[in-house]
Amino acid sequence: MAYFERLSAARFRPTEHVSGAWDESTQHIGPALGLLAHAVESDLAARRDDPMVISRLSYELLGVVPMDAVDVAVEVIRPGRTIELVEVTYSQRGRTGIRMRAWLQQSRDTAGIAGDGFDPIPPPDQMEPWDPTTVWRGGYLASAQVRRISDGPGRSRYWVRTDVPLLAGEEVSTTARMAALFDIANGMAIRADPTAVHYPNIDLSAHLVRPPQGEWLGYDTRVTFGPGGLGLTASVIHDEFGPLGTIAQSLTVRP
Repeated sequence: MAYFERLSAARFRPTEHVSGAWDESTQHIGPALGLLAHAVESDLAARRDDPMVISRLSYELLGVVPMDAVDVAVEVIRPGRTIELVEVTYSQRGRTGIRMRAWLQQSRDTAGIAGDGFDPIPPPDQMEPWDPTTVWRGGYLASAQVRRISDGPGRSRYWVRTDVPLLAGEEVSTTARMAALFDIANGMAIRADPTAVHYPNIDLSAHLVRPPQGEWLGYDTRVTFGPGGLGLTASVIHDEFGPLGTIAQSLTVRP
């Protein structure tokens, strides 16, 4: 069973694997983030023959989304020959639950000057398996395979993968498949017991320097709670070939 089943060109039904960690009657936003990335790439392939790659995915989480069918709509906000900005909405009965904007760029060869300043993390086989359902509810977290090193409250390094397809009967890119795992970061570096403190994120922005490869997505994550109800989950993300970008999530912290 996949995370989503297609009902029509723009309508999708979530399966039990999408149920949320805070409330199982609502969707975990994670799989939706992958579905919206897939919508961007599918629209791009239908419009253009020349390749472009995603450099940023920025999601605004406008409210909880019940476990029911959703409508996805794509609009090109800023067309261009080498750079484009595309917006996608994720809605139910006319109410938008997620609004996402993606920057797309034309790929070019910069291998000769490539480099980064991020610290590496140990590979998956050097971390112990960890079961997220010991802390979190819902089908989404139950669908994840995790290997993790916890470095204390709000600080973890870990790898995540899933054998659940994003969309039933359809091929999706590695970028879209990995985007469905981006939102898991807020639950992997636990700063406070989620039964005592709620800290859902209200957005997520991912900046990529290259498309991900392979099955595992690695994270180096820090969670910060401020003194006035605000929080931040910040991650450097990796695949098995090295660092590939960053993810930031704004939190609303509610004891």
